[in-house]
Amino acid sequence: MTDSTTDTNHWVADNQHLADLCEQLQSSSSLAIDTEFMRTNTYFPKLALIQLSDGEQCWLIDVLAIDQFAPLKALLEAPERVLIFHAPGEDFEVLDHALSINPTNIFDTQVAAGLANIGYSMGYARLVAHVFDIELGKEDTRSDWMLRPLSDRQKLYAADDVLYLHRLYKILADKLAEQQRQNWLQEEMSGLLAIAAERKKVADYYLRIKGAWRLQGSSLAVLKSLCDWREATARTLDKPRSHIVKDNVLLELANTMPTRMGQLHGIDDWYSRSVKRFGPDVLQLIADVDHDNIPEGLPQPLSRAVGEVMKTMRATLNAVAEDHAIPKELMCNKKELESILRSVIDGDCRWPTRLSDGWRVAMVTPALQSVIDSSEQL
Repeated sequence: MTDSTTDTNHWVADNQHLADLCEQLQSSSSLAIDTEFMRTNTYFPKLALIQLSDGEQCWLIDVLAIDQFAPLKALLEAPERVLIFHAPGEDFEVLDHALSINPTNIFDTQVAAGLANIGYSMGYARLVAHVFDIELGKEDTRSDWMLRPLSDRQKLYAADDVLYLHRLYKILADKLAEQQRQNWLQEEMSGLLAIAAERKKVADYYLRIKGAWRLQGSSLAVLKSLCDWREATARTLDKPRSHIVKDNVLLELANTMPTRMGQLHGIDDWYSRSVKRFGPDVLQLIADVDHDNIPEGLPQPLSRAVGEVMKTMRATLNAVAEDHAIPKELMCNKKELESILRSVIDGDCRWPTRLSDGWRVAMVTPALQSVIDSSEQL
């Protein structure tokens, strides 16, 4: 049942071995974890491998050869056990979709490195090189992880992805403790889990379409209807959204609201095969749009004058970040700044949750408030 690529890397490829492993790891207070998956021509990621490490040994779990994952789910979802990831956004998605596994207690070494002011948004290999002066191989980054058997080099590459996570965990946790920023990290981890839960929601994709703010009335209703239809179709067929209809095509359809198949063939970027397959559905959706249930118009881009205020906000935050030895990217994002400015223009300044509760309140919120108070453009 065990095929080791080295003395400490073990191949797990049947239900009993996985169950035994999960029992063996019950006493571990922390586990390092990573996944390998494929996502080329599908809507959903295809999980191929899970790597686990207790800090001494590594197990490569061949999910393609196993169909009983209840022990693994219980192991990874236990709230008392810390799961050490690096930039786990996609890992959350693939674990949830493939195995209905949703971790609750996490430590992201990428975010921790940022809060400890080692560097913002460092990839795993770069962080390992920075902290340990060790260069990891990149040759198998684009491997086909669904093929079997995996080569020994692939297995070693996969094992390397968790090999240093425990050491990083200890170093970064100690640094955060020295800087009294443990609570900051916990706040960021709660935010990561909330984002992961939010990503599962597929409603209102039309809000993400570039240029949708130009649409009004029935055209906006058509765009929303078409986006909802595309989302459902992409999930059903397990194809990327762009393989059904691209964003710019949806925008064109909503803007022109065609009524005949011939009109569809004249739309740039929508290929004939796709038009033939999905055109009738699209025309029916346009014809059936509810003109009495029109979405609220989307906000226009900020004016140039308000954009200048945003630049001042960013410059101010950069100075605050430097003063407190925090990467500037962790201060506040563009979406939050835009939301604040729009609320000020509306006459009721509203702060995003991250700026009204948590570690940013003491340094970020006052800095932004000072810019608002001194601005003549608002």
